[in-house]
Amino acid sequence: MSDETVREWQAGLEQDGLVLLDGFHALKHALRFGADVRIAVARDPGAALALAAQLAPDVLDDVRRLLRPADLRGLLARVHPTGVAALAVRPDAARGRALLDRRPRSAPVVVLDNPRNLGNVGAVVRLAAGFGATGVVTRGDLDPWHPNVVRAGAGLHYATTVDRVTLDTLPEGPLYALDPEGEDIRALALPDDALLAFGSERHGISPELRARADHLVSLPMRPQVSSYNLATSVAMSLFHWGGPKAG
Repeated sequence: MSDETVREWQAGLEQDGLVLLDGFHALKHALRFGADVRIAVARDPGAALALAAQLAPDVLDDVRRLLRPADLRGLLARVHPTGVAALAVRPDAARGRALLDRRPRSAPVVVLDNPRNLGNVGAVVRLAAGFGATGVVTRGDLDPWHPNVVRAGAGLHYATTVDRVTLDTLPEGPLYALDPEGEDIRALALPDDALLAFGSERHGISPELRARADHLVSLPMRPQVSSYNLATSVAMSLFHWGGPKAG
């Protein structure tokens, strides 16, 4: 590992506009969806290139161009099993906001109300990207671009819009809040421009967001089962939205 690589990596970690991509899959997805990757390092570049050839030949040339050999233990507190890491430019916030505010929308925005678990938020981003949701926005003090969220999201932050909002800066659109007292989601058709709001893992939707909701919606659940995991709830709701539309 060259001294230049170490200096460039450390300087990047101190730069506000760069995002840590932890693992090969995060790098793969970021490249697929147009991320500006500034530096990528690998414990074993040959093994990383073999992985790219097997799983992501579409970005193999980019991975080959970017990768540098490095002792990741000297660069990261925790090394991903794939032995790959990278630093990429965070998407422009104004452009992301414009995508959230654009009307009409062709897919819902997922709203996470004061989430607490970084891994759960990353899983939601991954789901949103897979379903083609317009974006994921969070209320509260959790940073949806925290490295652990990006890790759990496998770099798919670059495949959708991810931002933090306040109650006053929510995107426009009918607000459907998931709540045990709401109408069964199976009886509803969720519009493409919906805001689908989910409460924290422990406390549910906050009173202020509940008061703003246009509709309260519940997921079917067997009696005596307390709750679903946050990402599971989002997946069920997006699956229902994306299902066959009533004629």
